[in-house]
Amino acid sequence: MSATDPTARGLAEPPPGAEHGAEPDAPEDPAARRHALRVLALGSLGVFVVFLDTTIVNIAFPTISRSFHTGSAQLSWVLNAYSLVFAAVLIPAGRLADRYGRKRVFLTGMLGFALMSGVCGLAPGIGLLIAARALQAVFAALVVPTSLALILPEFSAARRHVAVGTWGAMGAAAAALGPTLGALLTEYASWRWIFLVNVPICVLVAVLGRRLLPESRDPAASGIPDPLGVLLVAGAPAMLSLAIVEGPDWGWSDPRVLGAFALSAVLLAAFLRRSATAAQPVLDLSLFREHQFRVVNAATLLFATAFYGMLLANVIFLQTVWHYSVLRSALASALGPMLVTLIARTSSRIAARSGHRPVLLAGSVAWVLAAAGFATAAGGSPHWLTHWLPWTLLMGLAIGLTLPVQSGAAVKHLPPERFAIGSAVNSSFRQLGAVLGISIFVAVLGTPAPAAAVSAFDHVWWVFAGLGLAAGLVQLLPARTPVTLPEVPSSAPTLEATPPRSA
Repeated sequence: MSATDPTARGLAEPPPGAEHGAEPDAPEDPAARRHALRVLALGSLGVFVVFLDTTIVNIAFPTISRSFHTGSAQLSWVLNAYSLVFAAVLIPAGRLADRYGRKRVFLTGMLGFALMSGVCGLAPGIGLLIAARALQAVFAALVVPTSLALILPEFSAARRHVAVGTWGAMGAAAAALGPTLGALLTEYASWRWIFLVNVPICVLVAVLGRRLLPESRDPAASGIPDPLGVLLVAGAPAMLSLAIVEGPDWGWSDPRVLGAFALSAVLLAAFLRRSATAAQPVLDLSLFREHQFRVVNAATLLFATAFYGMLLANVIFLQTVWHYSVLRSALASALGPMLVTLIARTSSRIAARSGHRPVLLAGSVAWVLAAAGFATAAGGSPHWLTHWLPWTLLMGLAIGLTLPVQSGAAVKHLPPERFAIGSAVNSSFRQLGAVLGISIFVAVLGTPAPAAAVSAFDHVWWVFAGLGLAAGLVQLLPARTPVTLPEVPSSAPTLEATPPRSA
């Protein structure tokens, strides 16, 4: 199917006439529009909650460490367990929803997420907290692709890009606002409430969703995604994260570190082979024949690595070097996330009109300048107004220009029936970036003496500046002859949206 074919435009670009408010395929029905907005609100709220938990724990990192008397290397698995399992289950979750019903899987995800959030909040020790976070991520992964699959059929092709922009903006805003909300809960209640607060929200979404959401499924879907593939896609980055996190303590030449690196490479190769040969593969490799899909997912992985790593680095710097309280640390960086929420939808609209590349390049430049600003200006003495605020605002601008736009750009040229599965793949790359970012931060920072702490954080910021620059430069890679990949068995299902309604 040609990229110029109207059916292959993707859902982030309005068809001709849509920019003037025209509805080329059906007249607008006010009742259908109201229903579509309710579905969009519920789906976006679900995504907000699960992406909030990718960063809300960051601000409480030192507090939880003191509570459980554990170090940063072990505690990093509270963050990484969530991101690893989230990334591994996202793609097969969409396939399960196709077969068993998208509404049913979405509601199961919301209620299960509420249950596991309660277990996290009541966990008496670090072991149970890590295990509960992993299970929490399983249910989070059920929410993301099903929420999008429920939203898409409610909107016509002309309005779908607005709905997707809103959905993506909510996820980006949640990740950016996580530390601030976490600080308020930690300061005025307890770190346990960063998990417990999810319970009433998820239950509310589930109750309203049971009444308002339509059920849909793919009649042709059969079987379940390859379980071995799920394990392999989680195992490869887990081994890589283990090697990066423990390398400084064990030694980079330690057989355990070298073995973890080697095992990560072996598991990745096995996963790609399994995806090419399994009857129901976890990942449809044919998606990567599309140039923009490849490039934007590579950029997503690089930028997410820098984003999640620097978000954690900034929180810990403020608390350990400038000796800010948990709340003051969050408030010191709060204007950046606020800026994200203000510009996220606007950046998506600009990208839909002018193309994603200029917006993402601008985001990359802003990110590099922000990281370089932290590295050169933030010293051992706190000077928030002159040495922190300008770079926080620039960082917020970079995030707002990048995260929501990547979600739409990755799938822009995929056929509409593959949009949801393409979005799930892009979200998986973002979560894998979170694992790498946190691991790189722990490894680069190490355990510096107080006198060397500022220098250690400078190294961290420069590393993440380089990754942000790479995320921009990868956009400039020229399109090549499509990559020849092994054919995926024809029985492999795709995540298809039901025909759009008139909203």
